[in-house]
Amino acid sequence: MKILIKSATVVQPESKYHQQKVDILLDNGKIEKIDKSIAAKADQTIEKENLHLSLGWFDSSVCFGEPGYEERETLDNGLKTAAKSGFTSIALNPIGNPIADQSTSIRFLKSHSGEYGVEVHPVGALTVKSESVDLAELFDMKNAGAISFSDYKKPIKNPNLLKIALQYAQNFDGLVQSFPQENAIARNGCAHEDYQSTQLGLKGIPALAEELQITRDLFILEYTGGKLHIPTISTEKSVQLIKEAKKKGLDVSCSVAIHQLVFTDEKLQNFDANYKVLPPLRTSKDAKALIKGLKDGVIDMVTTDHCPIDIEEKKVEFENAAYGAIGLETAFGALQKVFSTEKAIELLTKGRERFGLNTSVLKEGAQADFTLFNPEEKYTFTKNDILSTSKNSMFLETELKGKVYGIIANQKFTEA
Repeated sequence: MKILIKSATVVQPESKYHQQKVDILLDNGKIEKIDKSIAAKADQTIEKENLHLSLGWFDSSVCFGEPGYEERETLDNGLKTAAKSGFTSIALNPIGNPIADQSTSIRFLKSHSGEYGVEVHPVGALTVKSESVDLAELFDMKNAGAISFSDYKKPIKNPNLLKIALQYAQNFDGLVQSFPQENAIARNGCAHEDYQSTQLGLKGIPALAEELQITRDLFILEYTGGKLHIPTISTEKSVQLIKEAKKKGLDVSCSVAIHQLVFTDEKLQNFDANYKVLPPLRTSKDAKALIKGLKDGVIDMVTTDHCPIDIEEKKVEFENAAYGAIGLETAFGALQKVFSTEKAIELLTKGRERFGLNTSVLKEGAQADFTLFNPEEKYTFTKNDILSTSKNSMFLETELKGKVYGIIANQKFTEA
């Protein structure tokens, strides 16, 4: 099947076509020709207003519900949502029931790869049932297709377990993730410990809970060697700690959730449980430090931290509500509130190398892996824009900038 993309502005700084308007002819998923104007016959022609094109976007932390929590999200609808939001690759967290802590679970998730054009890269559980007691079958899961190991949103309580995991994973170049929270300090807090939580009478999670855990993990990494990824950091001090660790030469990376760059704990005034996430929304000072960390390259990547939660677990008192918010649909529009189009695209395409994945290139003969979008269109995000089964979005009634037209990847064109 031949697809002709007309008058697309390329956004890819390392490409010779950067900021140029080109036509691209695809033949069965391969780039056949790139030129100023192509008049060839095609089975499908894509012409859109202010069409821009970049390499396919990657998200390092996505949750669906299946298997076990299909009422939150199914794999089918989740992948359709990712495709229509512009993502051609996702790292899928072990959050189902049963938890993906063995190779059969990884193979099941991997079997959905390519649906709607989206590559599924499962993240295996680091410990059995994510209970932080015994290490899971890391090597078997790696061979089955797991790209990393993480107990999603659950800290590794035992420092010796993290030490053993980092040492063991070096045998097969495995990437270990450690969620940055010390539960003994966070306890049953549900909001950032500061003026807002005190005023609202909510139990607080101090920034110390995150920073203490990161400090511990970095000390262990310095001792063991190996590769460590710290997902979704949220405080100013955390950025500083990781900056210092990188200066020392430690092989550490980190990500930040996009909502932490846009919203602060002031949003909790109405006790809207859609703003209840982990780590909690912090202060504007923290948000500024996180944005600076991205600009300086200290923070390696952004993530939507997409976590669908059904209404039964959200439409309750704030303290009792489940943590999590969906974010795939709003990722591009939200990032453009903070960064230029070029920087937003750079952040959305980063992260693959860290997880040992191939990065596609824009040249003749290469496989097509594109996201198509219009960076200028402004709109107010409403419930009608939500594609996920669960509707727990922080961005309802927020003005966003930038609309996705769809993706071309894995020999499929999925239109938004």
